[in-house]
Amino acid sequence: MAQDIERSKVPEVTLVFWIIKILATTLGETGGDAVSMSMNLGYAVSSFIFIGIFAVAVVAQIAAKKFHPFLYWLVVIATTTAGTTMADFADRSLGVGYPGGATLLFVLLMASLAVWYWSAGSISVNTVSTPKIETFYWVAILFSQTLGTALGDWMADTNGLGYEGGALVFAAGLALIAAAYFYTSMSRTLLFWAAFILTRPLGATLGDLLDKPLDSGGLAFSRFYASAILAAVIIGCVALLPQRAGAHPGKQQPTGK
Repeated sequence: MAQDIERSKVPEVTLVFWIIKILATTLGETGGDAVSMSMNLGYAVSSFIFIGIFAVAVVAQIAAKKFHPFLYWLVVIATTTAGTTMADFADRSLGVGYPGGATLLFVLLMASLAVWYWSAGSISVNTVSTPKIETFYWVAILFSQTLGTALGDWMADTNGLGYEGGALVFAAGLALIAAAYFYTSMSRTLLFWAAFILTRPLGATLGDLLDKPLDSGGLAFSRFYASAILAAVIIGCVALLPQRAGAHPGKQQPTGK
């Protein structure tokens, strides 16, 4: 007997997924800063722009009938750029600082995951195959990207670690999550969301390392130049590295030979 496995609308979580995710979060930092700072549009206006782009992209993604790698990663990049400017707006324009901004965003993320779990009984990415579940997924992704930006800026700017030190701290955190994945029986869903959140501040600190001035601990690359390079690398990875939709284990139906 064969089994017809329904596929989710998001990619299988593999090493390729995490490589592209880190590149996308780094692009989100340089791209968000390019619009809000280099173009002098400010955090509020830039946030409206990127939220608009996210809204258009996510509607197209949810309307799609199957997994499309380029469309999926376009939405992820939209969440990272929106997350960058939204976190900067919360941290700086609202006057709540890094602790207040990170706390607010953490509460919003936990609330979005709680509502998702209450409604669907699971927050596993393998269940993302319907418009309702995918809406919960993208709301959680947007909040996680925004929280990750706030955590990255908080770590790099206020703890004396700088951008390189901040990146090393978050890379060490991801290494611990990887060790837990391979050597413990901890919930794979919990580990996924922990890794997804931590890859964002890693990308934020790497992005800041690329584009901040030399006297601020950065490498002083042009934000537009760094963003263009990262975008080209991401396009190459999506085009050349194999990806497929994750299986939806709860929707298996036996079929005849």
